[in-house]
Amino acid sequence: MCSHRLSPVALLLIGLAASYPSPAQQPELRATLKEHTEGVMSLALSPDGQTLASGSMDETIRLWDMRSGKNVATLKGHTAYLWSVAFSPDGKTLASGSDDKTIKLWDVRRAKQAATFEGHQNQVLSIAFSPDGKLLASTSSDRTIRLWEVASGKNVTTLLGHTDSVHRSVFTPDGKVLASASSDKTIKLWSVANGKNIATIKGGAGKVYCLAFSPDGKSLASGSSDKTISLWELATLKKRGTLTGHAGGITAIAFSPDGSALASGGLDAVAKLWDVLALNETKTLKGHRLFVSSLAFSPEGSTLVTGSFDLSIKVWNVATGVGENK
Repeated sequence: MCSHRLSPVALLLIGLAASYPSPAQQPELRATLKEHTEGVMSLALSPDGQTLASGSMDETIRLWDMRSGKNVATLKGHTAYLWSVAFSPDGKTLASGSDDKTIKLWDVRRAKQAATFEGHQNQVLSIAFSPDGKLLASTSSDRTIRLWEVASGKNVTTLLGHTDSVHRSVFTPDGKVLASASSDKTIKLWSVANGKNIATIKGGAGKVYCLAFSPDGKSLASGSSDKTISLWELATLKKRGTLTGHAGGITAIAFSPDGSALASGGLDAVAKLWDVLALNETKTLKGHRLFVSSLAFSPEGSTLVTGSFDLSIKVWNVATGVGENK
């Protein structure tokens, strides 16, 4: 989730007040997964697309078999709700970040906790593995980004510069640059090698909640509280376009594996698909009752999974609009 701090009551009121767009070009809803007892705040698909991890306000992580839709394991250990989950590039390890200020690593095959990283002074809002799996980046409402050595658990670098909560960080596909998004309305780019801030982008009128690099590493997408998504050219740091259509702040974004499409989720309780080249909306996914906190594409790009504060996870066929009901 591209996380920001709102009370559960405020989130509930936002969701209940959401207005839905017309269901034109509506993709087929293949399945609804519902086992969490409180809102789903984060999703991650394993690299092979076979396992889905979901983190919730109920303080648990659930692992799902994507073929059957069954909840195959429940991971317990955090003492407050989950903001973020992420698979390592090899799919063997799952990382989680929580309101309890900790990061945990889990052995996916054994469904057991493997390690706990401590250091943040406030809630851990997002986590991301480097492309080689050796580093883990974490962001926090303590205004910092920390880089951790996965093998040892050592906090190798703390990145300072943001003046408000840092909601998200993402690595470039080559792992050389880390981008971070903050409530201070900026995006910062950092050198992973030396921890230096190499550029700052003014994100716009709103707080920046979400970030995603295109698969080729040439573009960066950002979503903000002003209901817009911006596309930036990494080489020039210039804005290539702005996507508008959501009726609420943008809480999650992701590029399709081929980079041709962008998915977004918002406080308006819908997800949308966009043509990255044409800069226009192509599909609307309507079905959640409360805000869409997170989303993830399958490795081949034909499936999109969305998680919501309404306790549910929905699986959509976004390739053809035709799917199997389960």
